Amino acid sequence: MDPEIAKTQEERRKMEQQLASMTSLTFDTDLYGGNDRDAYVTSIPVNEDEDNLDSLMDNEVARKLASYTAPKSLLKEMPRGSDENDDVSGFKKPQRIIDREDDYRKRRLNRVISPERHDAFAAGEKTPDPSVRTYADVMREEALKREKEETLKLIAKKKKQQEEDEAASDKPLPADSSAAAAPKRRNRWDQSQDDGGAGAGAAKKAKTASTSDWDLPDTTPGRWDATPTPGRLGDATPSASVGRRNRWDETPTPGRVVDSDATPAAGGVTPGATPAGMTWDATPKLAGLATPTPKKQRSRWDETPATMGSATPMAGATPAAVTPGVTPVGGLDLATPTPGAINLRGAITPEQYNLLRWEKDIEDRNRPLTDEELDAMFPQEGYKILDPPASYVPIRTPARKLLATPTPMGTPLYAIPEENRGQQFDVPKEAPGGLPFMKPEDYQYFGALLNEEEEEKMTSDELKERKIMKLLLKVKNGTPPQRKTALRQLTDKAREFGAGPLFNRILPLLMQPTLEDQERHLLVKVIDRVLYKLDELVRPYVHKILVVIEPLLIDEDYYARVEGREIISNLSKAAGLATMIAAMRPDIDNIDEYVRNTTARAFSVVASALGIPALLPFLKAVCQSKKSWQARHTGIKIVQQIAILIGCAVLPHLRSLVEIIEHGLLDENQKVRTITALSLAALAEAAAPYGIESFDSVLKPLWKGIRSHRGKVLAAFLKAIGFIIPLMDALYASYYTKEVMVILIREFQSPDEEMKKIVLKVVKQCVSTEGVEADYIRSDILPEFFRNFWVRRMALDRRNYRQLVDTTVEIANKTGVADIVGRIVEDLKDESEPYRRMVMETIEKVVTNLGASDIDARLEELLIDGILYAFQEQTSDDANVMLNGFGAVVNALGQRVKPYLPQICGTIKWRLNNKSAKVRQQAADLISRIAVVMKQCQEEQLMGHLGVVLYEYLGEEYPEVLGSILGALKAIVNVIGMTKMTPPIKDLLPRLTPILKNRHEKVQENCIDLVGRIADRGAEFVPAREWMRICFELLEMLKAHKKGIRRATVNTFGYIAKAIGPQDVLATLLNNLKVQERQNRVCTTVAIAIVAETCSPFTVLPALMNEYRVPELNVQNGVLKSLSFLFEYIGEMGKDYIYAVTPLLEDALMDRDLVHRQTAASAVKHMALGVAGLGCEDALVHLLNYVWPNIFETSPHVINAVMEAIEGMRVALGAAIVLNYCLQGLFHPARKVREVYWKIYNSLYIGAQDALVAAYPTLEDEQNNVYSRPELMMFV
Repeated sequence: MDPEIAKTQEERRKMEQQLASMTSLTFDTDLYGGNDRDAYVTSIPVNEDEDNLDSLMDNEVARKLASYTAPKSLLKEMPRGSDENDDVSGFKKPQRIIDREDDYRKRRLNRVISPERHDAFAAGEKTPDPSVRTYADVMREEALKREKEETLKLIAKKKKQQEEDEAASDKPLPADSSAAAAPKRRNRWDQSQDDGGAGAGAAKKAKTASTSDWDLPDTTPGRWDATPTPGRLGDATPSASVGRRNRWDETPTPGRVVDSDATPAAGGVTPGATPAGMTWDATPKLAGLATPTPKKQRSRWDETPATMGSATPMAGATPAAVTPGVTPVGGLDLATPTPGAINLRGAITPEQYNLLRWEKDIEDRNRPLTDEELDAMFPQEGYKILDPPASYVPIRTPARKLLATPTPMGTPLYAIPEENRGQQFDVPKEAPGGLPFMKPEDYQYFGALLNEEEEEKMTSDELKERKIMKLLLKVKNGTPPQRKTALRQLTDKAREFGAGPLFNRILPLLMQPTLEDQERHLLVKVIDRVLYKLDELVRPYVHKILVVIEPLLIDEDYYARVEGREIISNLSKAAGLATMIAAMRPDIDNIDEYVRNTTARAFSVVASALGIPALLPFLKAVCQSKKSWQARHTGIKIVQQIAILIGCAVLPHLRSLVEIIEHGLLDENQKVRTITALSLAALAEAAAPYGIESFDSVLKPLWKGIRSHRGKVLAAFLKAIGFIIPLMDALYASYYTKEVMVILIREFQSPDEEMKKIVLKVVKQCVSTEGVEADYIRSDILPEFFRNFWVRRMALDRRNYRQLVDTTVEIANKTGVADIVGRIVEDLKDESEPYRRMVMETIEKVVTNLGASDIDARLEELLIDGILYAFQEQTSDDANVMLNGFGAVVNALGQRVKPYLPQICGTIKWRLNNKSAKVRQQAADLISRIAVVMKQCQEEQLMGHLGVVLYEYLGEEYPEVLGSILGALKAIVNVIGMTKMTPPIKDLLPRLTPILKNRHEKVQENCIDLVGRIADRGAEFVPAREWMRICFELLEMLKAHKKGIRRATVNTFGYIAKAIGPQDVLATLLNNLKVQERQNRVCTTVAIAIVAETCSPFTVLPALMNEYRVPELNVQNGVLKSLSFLFEYIGEMGKDYIYAVTPLLEDALMDRDLVHRQTAASAVKHMALGVAGLGCEDALVHLLNYVWPNIFETSPHVINAVMEAIEGMRVALGAAIVLNYCLQGLFHPARKVREVYWKIYNSLYIGAQDALVAAYPTLEDEQNNVYSRPELMMFV
């Protein structure tokens, strides 16, 4: 468009806007700016530097120079990972599991839930039903799949070879060879290639050998088990002329485009099934003309499914269940819906749903106009309506639909779908019968619940399915009460529902791509509960469950891993070892590494559940498998996982486990050698420090291995040696370390990160063993070690950083501080901050472990200089490393720091005045770290000065900084004492009172600690009125979330009461019992008890008992709770007060309110325990008479309190008295009464078995039983 025209249009639009604004608010946009929110200032800069930075950034050139990031405009449009209002850390874990999974973990969605398998235990001697897959079937399918994979690889290899040959010769190929190559390029191993390709031999063999696996129709790999290949588009539609084409061999995938490729299942549409009576290798013909081929054995794949969705079961027929409007049918009739079957089930993802909606919308808009509509549009006269020619047939299908993949002949022609004008696409149907809300992705599983009309026509099985779906929906999306009842019902009726229907519903839900953490947790919980109930009935479904649960074992969430282990362990107990092995054996040499990995982990859980000895024979066989290296690899990996999982419990089986895997060190496959070494490392780590004799047989191959291998294998071998050396005796350890060191020092230079980690680990292990001398380390290891590892790059990777620090600390433990610190102290001034931080952390750990005694004067100077520099230069958020390092070094040097203190304090004071809040916070934190050392160096004057400086900064606006300043003041007050403190305490405390109102946790905690310390040690410096003021402030602190703050507050009440007398404090606290909040009242009762303890109970009890008169539940409960705490704290002082409070407790124990009786019972318990043996038995027996009638209470809290009170009475009164109360009900006719009395008797028996002997009633001897106890009678 012409720019001038565009400009004119723009101006006109502005004019129109201004005219239109007569109806809306107008203002001068030049003056006030537009309504562009982005132009607003979102934050006030903390200091001028930031402000300048912002204005600089607006300058184009400066902005380009300042950063290499994307431009602001783009950054603002980018979706942010987390919002400002996320949780405290600033990062919120994505809710959906799939969002945080990497590509490897996403491979779980490629696995297909297999159909149930034959249960040999249930069947007994009977021949398995041909429709159920047996172990042999599964193994044959796996073998076939492997063969297919290898053939494909071979074809690809040959093709590549051929291309290379062509490129090399650069000559045109003869006609016949190019013809031979043509079919090969299709890469279809099941295409018959009679003209001699790689697949031809296989095809011919299949036709000739009648016993071959390939010929048996039963053994075609079911689409159930096919490992899907992600991202494959719909395969080309086979034409009728292609001879051997089997749809089952196609690999289903979650995202397949062609609908017809979905996996059929019982009752589902089977597009692409061969019509009955034809074998799968016969030439497909039209459905009506299919000539049955005679065959020896009937294949279950040939049976036409019961409910046919489309007229002709030809590949590509439009499935019936795709119409988006109707409730999707496909997923409901499927026995086991699989990811491949997704497109059969109606709209799943909102994207597909919207696509269909838009398509429908476009069709509605573009439909031909009717005569009525044309009449309404045009005038009545002036037009003549022409009849269309007789031969004209309107094209009702839009062009884009004609371009879609045509289906093979035999498919009915396109029919115009019936329009349902009343259909609302966006509005989800209301879930009937109190069911929870369904998300869009739930429709495919629970859609059938929306039509209630059909319920009458359903069979009992269908109704059962429906019931399961309802319960599952409640568990997945319901409210907690709904969830609880649904879980209970599912558990109780598990056997009634049957394993099949339950797992066919639950497992596909767990494979849902949109599943969230919480939903997965709930569904896994369902499986766990159901497993327990079903027990042996789960056997046919073991593999199904494993497919879904195994991915949990490698989830990044710890709790998910624990849940996965729990379920597999329960499953193996329910199904038994044989079933578990039969289910998992085929996966051990699966072509997909993901499947092998998860299976190995699952096997280790089975081993820990059923015991290692049970699994040993199987493991031995697998690890020695001749057929495939995958099986050996997985077997050895199982051993590794067992070691990791059960730790030192491998010791009894260590020798047998090592023997099983030792031959793997000499295996021809490199991966097997690597995993064997890693497994040995895991076994040695688990067995440490025992078990070296079990590893004798592998030492030689390991030693040879480290000399002959390189790269990954060498790393694994070194790791194994690193874990075995610490198990040896000192003499051997020393010899082997020196041997292995040559290789390690050579590998110091390796650029591989993984190798670096392992080398560091091994060096650490070798150095830490006995028998390795410090001189050897100094001369042979240190120079190379520091040259290769102490470089800046190591500080950038977190794991390397950790490992390097740990190894260096371990070396320092052998060689001493000076050697190590001397080498790295210069690096404290390095320009790279991560590197400085790594140096600081190492110095801190070394100095903390070993002290600073062998640091000489020169090194000490360098060290102080370095840490001061590093402390001042830090800019990152992680300030703790520098602070800890500074604190550790100063504390270790002790009095030797005295000459440097003025310089350090000068730096601190300077930094306390910095513009940046972080810098001020670090300075204040540093004071609290070094206060103790300043006292050691008699620098009271300097500390006093710092105290005054800090006091001046109490007006700090940043709560984090203020908290640190209060912490620093607290440290100084602690060290210097109340009397010498400057500013004097009488000035300091009034300044702290308003700070108590601050709601920030760090400020509250530090402030309350400081106030408490002053109240404890220097209360006399402050007038009583100020303390009362503080008391009122402290009541608010009882609401704090943090327990530490509440505890400090309660203690402070005790100190204040001690200082100014309990009356005023008590009045404040008793008033506070009237508040509503439970937490506040509980803390108040504790505070009252503490006041009573510090100021003697007689000062508190009268007021407290008087308060019980107030006819208000909260207050009375508060008083009782206070009494409970009070007697707990005062212990045996209670003997003076027991008679005073007995009438009050009598009343409480007779009260109608449960909580009264509960709290009174707990008060009685503490009282009884306190006065045991002090001669107050009369009062206690009196109280026991009031406690005893409560033994039949059902509320758990009350019955607990009552039982504890009776236990207290047993201690105070002796078991005999309580037994006399108890005997009356032990043989009562009512079971409920007997149970309670026996419960009391049992606890008596446990607590005082010997004391009961004398109290048993004397009974007459009978014929069989002698009850008399003559020795006791003589003693009495």
